[in-house]
Amino acid sequence: MTTDSALLPDIVDNLPEMLALRHRIHAHPELAYEEFATSDLVTEKLQVWGYAIHRGLGGTGVVATLTKGHGSKAIGVRADMDALPIHETTGLPYASTVGGKMHACGHDGHTATLLAAARHLAQRSDFNGTVHLIFQPAEEGQAGARKMIEDGLFEKFPCDAVFAYHNMPGFPAGKFGFLAGNFMASSDTVIVTVRGRGGHGSAPHMSIDAVVVASYIVIALQSIVSRNVDPRQMAVISVGAIHAGNAPNVIADTAEMRLTVRAYSPEVRAQLRERITTLVQAQAQTLGASAEIDYQWRYPALQNDPAMTAFARQVAIDHFGEASLIPDMEPLTGSEDFSFMLEEKPGCYFTIGNGDGEGGCMVHNPGYDFNDAILPIGASYWVRLVERFLA
Repeated sequence: MTTDSALLPDIVDNLPEMLALRHRIHAHPELAYEEFATSDLVTEKLQVWGYAIHRGLGGTGVVATLTKGHGSKAIGVRADMDALPIHETTGLPYASTVGGKMHACGHDGHTATLLAAARHLAQRSDFNGTVHLIFQPAEEGQAGARKMIEDGLFEKFPCDAVFAYHNMPGFPAGKFGFLAGNFMASSDTVIVTVRGRGGHGSAPHMSIDAVVVASYIVIALQSIVSRNVDPRQMAVISVGAIHAGNAPNVIADTAEMRLTVRAYSPEVRAQLRERITTLVQAQAQTLGASAEIDYQWRYPALQNDPAMTAFARQVAIDHFGEASLIPDMEPLTGSEDFSFMLEEKPGCYFTIGNGDGEGGCMVHNPGYDFNDAILPIGASYWVRLVERFLA
């Protein structure tokens, strides 16, 4: 854990209010593109602190702008706001009050962290330029970052660089993880519908069993990573769901398969699409069936700009010390739609450890909670980063 001496006193003094705000957001989770109350709360706070507010990018997105001095540089800092369709089981006093929805990824903490930094930047900081605070909707699989960009984010709010972070369970609380280049994988979804010919379970020879065809496809898919992709490259193909049939004595005429596909390299990503499409159709045809493929090109791999990553890392070292870094940080196979922003602007996406124990429960888990102890660390870091970039 980072020592208290590295934390900004003003942020520490206002911490009870920011934690109450985080717990309020946690108790009232909103799914992708439904973050109406959350964006209202964010706007209310930022307006009091003197920010110029723009709403509506990406539907429920909020961009808050503050300029000091006469500098021409501008920095963007992003926090995501959406929750997940998961039923919370933490039993916390501030647990979700909405059945089937919870902040199981810590976006409530990301939002509160940036708000804590926003208050200090407005009231205490001295910098020379413009900061754009980007409160983004719909990170969880709905590409809110891309929607904000399509709605003119960087035309309306030009940024020389953009930054974001994610809490990371399993890493020591308050430790920073930086990595230039490949940091997170691309993420694509593939929906395969196998069409055979249904029939009675007692007469399989008169049918084309979609379940059997789907099973052969699952096995065949395993050969792509092991035999088609360069072993020095990363690739993942996982079949997460198969839906077929309703009765034990009825042979299903259709089966739906749902896959997640991941890679670091754009070339491998394209190769996986070609091989999956070819293999699925050929395997289905071999067994007398057909297959329809809905290949959903979703999040690109997240590529951190080397110069901006070195800059962000140095800020952490200068203010929190070398010991604050996660040593030998490695790429992650998860995905993140901040990758769309990094395709448009140089920048850096990094992690802050969420701790072990109660704070170490993995994200997207009904027992997860953001570790409040890292909130003042993240907020103090955001302030230092903005001040250094706009010095």
